[in-house]
Amino acid sequence: MKKLNIALLSGGISSEREVSLNSGNQVYEALDKEKYNVVRYDPKTDLSSLVTDAPGIDAALIILHGPYGEDGTVQGLLDLLNIPYQGAGVLGSAVAMNKLLAKRLYKEAGLTVPPHISLRRGDPADMKSYSEQLGLPLVIKPVECGSSVGMSIVRDEASLETAVEKAFAHDDTLMMEAYIKGTEITGGVIGNDDLEMLPLIEIIPDENHDFFDYEAKYVAGLTEEICPARLDEAMTEKAHICAKTAHEALFCKGYSRTDMILKNGEIYVLETNTIPGMTRTSLYPQAAQAAGMSFSQLLDRLIELGMSARPKRP
Repeated sequence: MKKLNIALLSGGISSEREVSLNSGNQVYEALDKEKYNVVRYDPKTDLSSLVTDAPGIDAALIILHGPYGEDGTVQGLLDLLNIPYQGAGVLGSAVAMNKLLAKRLYKEAGLTVPPHISLRRGDPADMKSYSEQLGLPLVIKPVECGSSVGMSIVRDEASLETAVEKAFAHDDTLMMEAYIKGTEITGGVIGNDDLEMLPLIEIIPDENHDFFDYEAKYVAGLTEEICPARLDEAMTEKAHICAKTAHEALFCKGYSRTDMILKNGEIYVLETNTIPGMTRTSLYPQAAQAAGMSFSQLLDRLIELGMSARPKRP
């Protein structure tokens, strides 16, 4: 069988560049070289090469995170270049990347989300009013960043201004969200038209971390991850429905991972990742492993789904 020519995109120019490069290294090692000729491209330096090579590329694997990778920009370029790729297209990528718009679509689909308000750079700021509306503690995060970049949990009014400045360092719009203390879970979805639910993962950051922040995500040993999550059958089914509903509400394709909080029998949907972390120990590959898919098999499936969802035009 003829090998497929695969373009592996990692790196980029967002604040999550190093995470992307690390994921790209592990994806490259896991790809079956008996099936694929793999060429790596870093959008920071190699876009002209990608454009030149496009006619000979069968499919791309986008292993990018944050703006200019996960937000539809690269997806649009690949559409123009007639290169199939895994995951959401331009619309789904852009919608899921914007946490404010995603929440509106979650609510329209009947999902429960934490109470929240948004603030744009330059808007009049009334810190006391925000804490009164949402209560303390509250979560402050940029609207269009991933990996918890720029995110803070604020426990007193005196810390609000610093947290707002931290978020604005990464985006012109931020979201303030009521802090829900509960069991953190994440649910993976895979498939195009026929969606398959992967086993849920329960996330338990160590006692020095209030939430699953950047450090807790990427420093080994700081977070306990239990798969499948310790939920009864009814709650597991409810969480699976929430992850599937979120996937569909945001026009996702191929795969996604939705983060949720369980409290007093209610599931609060936080956000959906259209390009989940892709190291062997990342949450999505862990869930796939629990479902019987090795890392290499998962990558095969994503390439197949991408080529099926958007076949190369003649």
